[in-house]
Amino acid sequence: MSASPAHPTACLTLADGTLFYGHGFGATGQTTAELCFNTAMTGYQEIMTDPSYAGQIVTFTFPHIGNTGTTPEDDETGDPVAAGMVVKWMPTQSSNWRAVSELSDWLSARGRIAIGGIDTRRLTRAIRQQGAPHVALAHDPEGNFDVEALVAAARGFSGLEGLDLAKDVTCAQSYRWDEMRWAWPDGYPKQDAPKHKVVAVDYGAKRNILRCLASAGCDVTVLPASATYEDVMAHNPDGVFLSNGPGDPAATGEYAVPMIRDILNKSDLPVFGICLGHQMLALALGAKTIKMNHGHHGANHPVKEHETGKVEITSMNHGFAVDSQSLPDGVVETHVSLFDGSNCGIRMADRPVFSVQHHPEASPGPQDSFYLFERFAASMDAA
Repeated sequence: MSASPAHPTACLTLADGTLFYGHGFGATGQTTAELCFNTAMTGYQEIMTDPSYAGQIVTFTFPHIGNTGTTPEDDETGDPVAAGMVVKWMPTQSSNWRAVSELSDWLSARGRIAIGGIDTRRLTRAIRQQGAPHVALAHDPEGNFDVEALVAAARGFSGLEGLDLAKDVTCAQSYRWDEMRWAWPDGYPKQDAPKHKVVAVDYGAKRNILRCLASAGCDVTVLPASATYEDVMAHNPDGVFLSNGPGDPAATGEYAVPMIRDILNKSDLPVFGICLGHQMLALALGAKTIKMNHGHHGANHPVKEHETGKVEITSMNHGFAVDSQSLPDGVVETHVSLFDGSNCGIRMADRPVFSVQHHPEASPGPQDSFYLFERFAASMDAA
């Protein structure tokens, strides 16, 4: 048990019985999830609203969380998707000209629980050594916690393996997207002269990915994760994009892989995938995916592109990875993580079909990876 602060109002319980007491903020109540950690120094609002974090509570290793407040412009989807957040220091009053509301109020209005005053370094070490644990997080202003029930709840969480979460975060129906990347001083401009028609399959798409596609000259139509080959081709696209998303890729692949294989077998369209979309493409090509010990979550991950030797500083968020040893003939590994050598990109040797594990739209300071959207556009030009 970690040292208890005076009058704790929140409790984080790991499935092995380890307890962390702290101060709650945001919503009250209780939630269960897998616990991960994120090393980014900025972007907590984008992280909490990234659909890829469904089923997870995020521990932020950077201590200054909440100091820039929140603004609707930074939401990656309509509401937070991450189940909760863990921080070292309680958020202070925000100090930023873009702030519309305080982090605690923003979380409370959206039903998300948070805990502060936690030794996040100790917690992060535990995640790295033991793997991403199953946890229960409770916030009670009176400080009344049924520890046995919390431990039981953590142990009862099913985990993410075998879990299809894309169906929970995908769009309910198709829609068009024409908003481009944010630009000073006018915010998000509209794409009014697109060159390419792109169908984006939404497994949990971040808004900034769609903005990057629009900025690369694409007229984007977003379809639900359950879209069939016929649904995609009905829009007569010049290219197909496979989005990021949460959960076990093998589970989502039960319905997504047949559609992607039809695209590959029945058309010569360029295909581009990111994160879960990368894993879906790999599965469709005959590779396998594996659950990682604690995953990659952060904005400072170095990724090397084999063919150019260039190293990119990237944003990542994934707990599963493509097994590079399972890549079939005709599929080339293009990118690798310089942290652990895990696969971060593939392409077909003879066709404009490629994908990456990292998030080229996230721009965690550098914009090293935006060229991938331009590469996708160029492949549609060539086709």
